[in-house]
Amino acid sequence: MLSASWGDPQNPLEPANTNEVQGGKVLDMIFRGLKRYDPETGAAEDMLAESIETSDSQNFTIKIKDGWTFSNGEKVTARSFVDAWNYGAGLKNNQRNAYFFGYIEGYDKVHPESGEQTADKLSGLKVVDDLTFTVKLTQKFSTFPDTLGYNAYAPLPRAFFEDHDAWIAKPIGNGPYLVDSYTKGSQISLRRWEEYPGDDKARNGGVDLKVYTDNNTAYTDLLAGNLDLVDDVPASQLKNVKNDLGDRYLNTPAGILQTLAFPYYDKAWDKPGMEKVRTGLSRAINRKQITETIFHKTRTPATDWTSPVLGKDGGFQDGLCGDACTYDPEEAKKLVKEGGGLPGGRVTITFNADTGSHKDWVEAVCNSINNALDNERACTASPIGTFADFRSRITQRKMSGPFRAGWQMDYPLIQNFLQPLYYTNASSNDGKWSNEKFDDLVDRANRESDPAKAIELFQQAEEVVRDTMAAIPLWYQNGSAGWSERLSGVKLNPFSVPVYNEIKVS
Repeated sequence: MLSASWGDPQNPLEPANTNEVQGGKVLDMIFRGLKRYDPETGAAEDMLAESIETSDSQNFTIKIKDGWTFSNGEKVTARSFVDAWNYGAGLKNNQRNAYFFGYIEGYDKVHPESGEQTADKLSGLKVVDDLTFTVKLTQKFSTFPDTLGYNAYAPLPRAFFEDHDAWIAKPIGNGPYLVDSYTKGSQISLRRWEEYPGDDKARNGGVDLKVYTDNNTAYTDLLAGNLDLVDDVPASQLKNVKNDLGDRYLNTPAGILQTLAFPYYDKAWDKPGMEKVRTGLSRAINRKQITETIFHKTRTPATDWTSPVLGKDGGFQDGLCGDACTYDPEEAKKLVKEGGGLPGGRVTITFNADTGSHKDWVEAVCNSINNALDNERACTASPIGTFADFRSRITQRKMSGPFRAGWQMDYPLIQNFLQPLYYTNASSNDGKWSNEKFDDLVDRANRESDPAKAIELFQQAEEVVRDTMAAIPLWYQNGSAGWSERLSGVKLNPFSVPVYNEIKVS
């Protein structure tokens, strides 16, 4: 048994309703899907999928392995996937990740853009037999199989539908851990599922994930022997962490990008000329200085809108942002002025104060902007107490200026760094940015069956993001973790999440 720090998830732990890191950690422990992303490389590998076949990149036949069950003993069948996906896509179920089912035929009926849904089932999903189902998409999507390790595509047991409230209180999945108890705002206790049929069984008896509203407290508890694992070492402790923990500290590159997003539903940010103001703000931020002084090189200044973990072949383009991400106070002043000035004469950057040491860097970004623009009131920082409250305000469109936006990849494809964030009405397009040229390039890229050509089109779409400065890229983030002397085998996957099932407790 080990204890680890955690943040309260925004939503109930339904696979199609979780699109943030804290909830995702739990889903990774209690669910296994058709694919799983290799904890070392991030590559999509078959998990419950026996095979996924297609001759045209639009119609797929999926066979699942026999012998898998949920932790309540129910067999995992083709229907477990089809029912879960239909639920996830349904408008009336209000799932944050419904959008991930958008390419399946019939989505426009179960999740229309306006009005009520006229169907409960996606016409593109068909159960063939106990272990086989087919998927028909509305267009070619060559990398569709690689997306199927994302939690939104997890299978669900009948209990989810038959007694939903009970399932929410104590989720039942098919992964190496089962939920023993869950008290929202306090702790979730996960225990090793002894009958787990996969080959990635838990090497420990269980994990207690404890909610912390301040990662400094978590770090102090780790040093005091009251906590075994933190996976979010506070920025203020980075200068001490080597002395404190020695080789019980890990700092590895992850598929995470931090940005400043804008509320395009606020006319002040969406009028002509504002792209110059946004670019001016980007040029007023001294990324190099902030990453060195506050993050002690656990962050790297961003030069594009993806992540170096994709590699060149995967679409990462070092330097794509060019001058627009280069600190230049004179250019910053000029651009802000040419664009018509800051709305209301100033900007307020909103962030959550409970995790991620955001206060330090947001204040540093504001100082940098104020210095560059020669105006000590140009930028102020506005903290919101908890991550859940912060996310609620974002989803209710209550932002009036730039806000902290972090993106942790769902799967290691360039498509995932662009489409969910910037495509019109996409699931994580929190600022409601919309651009027809961008949307068209993404559609074309998804239809492309040659991966290299698809990546080229995605890169062209990324240039549209750059030319309008849809969001300001700040830095690529490393994952960090510190642990107690009781633990061994601690590592972070490319998503910066601890590989809990591989941790050993002495």
